[in-house]
Amino acid sequence: MEDKEKLQINNYKLQIVDLYKLFITRIKSVELKTWIKRLGFYIKIWWMMSKNAFMMYFNQKSILAIFLAGKIFRFTFFIIFLYFLVSGSKGLAGYNTNQIIFFFLSFNVIDITSQFLFREVYRFRTLVVSGDLDLILTKPINPLFRILFGGADVIDLITIPPVVAATIYMGAKLGPSAVSVFLYILLIINSLLISTAFHILVVSMAIITLEIDHTVMIFRDLSRLGTVPIDVFKQPLRGFITYVVPIGIMLSFPAKAFLGLLDWNSVIVSFVFGITSIFMTLRFWNFAIKKYTSASS
Repeated sequence: MEDKEKLQINNYKLQIVDLYKLFITRIKSVELKTWIKRLGFYIKIWWMMSKNAFMMYFNQKSILAIFLAGKIFRFTFFIIFLYFLVSGSKGLAGYNTNQIIFFFLSFNVIDITSQFLFREVYRFRTLVVSGDLDLILTKPINPLFRILFGGADVIDLITIPPVVAATIYMGAKLGPSAVSVFLYILLIINSLLISTAFHILVVSMAIITLEIDHTVMIFRDLSRLGTVPIDVFKQPLRGFITYVVPIGIMLSFPAKAFLGLLDWNSVIVSFVFGITSIFMTLRFWNFAIKKYTSASS
């Protein structure tokens, strides 16, 4: 009898465990479906907002052509400048001509992609001052998503494919390993994560101080230091632009990993910095939005 009772109890326990596993599996399945559906919703919203932004540019074709030509000329002349600079000096900080050009191309992949995605941030101050931010806060979408991704830049969209193609072409000439290419792609994504964190920080500060233009332009000017390897600079400037203003982590680490010159400690530090920066800036955004004073108040 006792053995029968123990067997029944064990069967009940197994049934409870099976029901629990089934319940957890169903919940995870529902959460995954909800997440995918939500992601599709935001992609659709982003595409709609981007189309509206593109239409504004295409209605002013002459201005679009001038800005596009300016970007192409600046990009071309800087590559020529780097080529003759490195060729004439027989290298720069131990890097040859192809490696220096690859650093510059990697910088542009990150920089242009960031500008393409976050162009709307440059217009955020107007929303705060005019009170139009109230309209965004009442919409049934995440306001931070609307503020960051509200208007993609068609000029940058046009320049991204040739820059990526040039980067792939130049990278292939350097003969990287499969691990180096994989790390390079991961660090590029991490760099875009850090760029996202910076833009979240900027819009958060704009709510509190109404200042955004100078903050963005200062960072843009500092980021130009990333057009060449950070090894060019001496300490303490090198340490400052690597870890305080994370130009080195964002713009030099991916190319160094591609060339096999980045140690694993630096790789780990880079990913930790990217994840931490996103977490901290989101916390700061939640703090800043509570300080926002509505135009109607």
